[in-house]
Amino acid sequence: MTNPPAADITITVNDAEHTLSVRHHWSLLDALRDALGLTGAKRGCDRGECGACTVLLDGRPVNACQVLALRAAGGRVLTVEGLAPAGELSPLQQAFLDEDGGQCGFCTPGFVMAARALLDANPAPTDAEIREALSGNLCRCNAYGRILASVRAAAASAS
Repeated sequence: MTNPPAADITITVNDAEHTLSVRHHWSLLDALRDALGLTGAKRGCDRGECGACTVLLDGRPVNACQVLALRAAGGRVLTVEGLAPAGELSPLQQAFLDEDGGQCGFCTPGFVMAARALLDANPAPTDAEIREALSGNLCRCNAYGRILASVRAAAASAS
């Protein structure tokens, strides 16, 4: 039995349109990391449980390891790299840096992207709303207090 041929898809990533040749079994995470060289989204559990690979697909946070690249065709993806296209940290990224919200840094891109989706939808969330929005992301360093403070600071700076 041979593998099915690759398929060409067009996808907009960080406001740039790309045509990619992807294998049928590739996840969106595979396409981002392997085809586009965008390594901000991390491969953690590869089962959709840790949130390290969180990106925004059409404005909604998704675990990129659980979305087939073929399903993302025609979509708009925002990765952590897209938050700082000119090399300047976004206010949210700066808040994570200022509040020490990313200790080892592995989970930070996923938390930042989940927080971005929250703040886009609700610029002044309560602590309970922040916790709920970030509940799909795990931090192995146990920096949850600092992460909460980071999102609070980003919300406060935007108001």
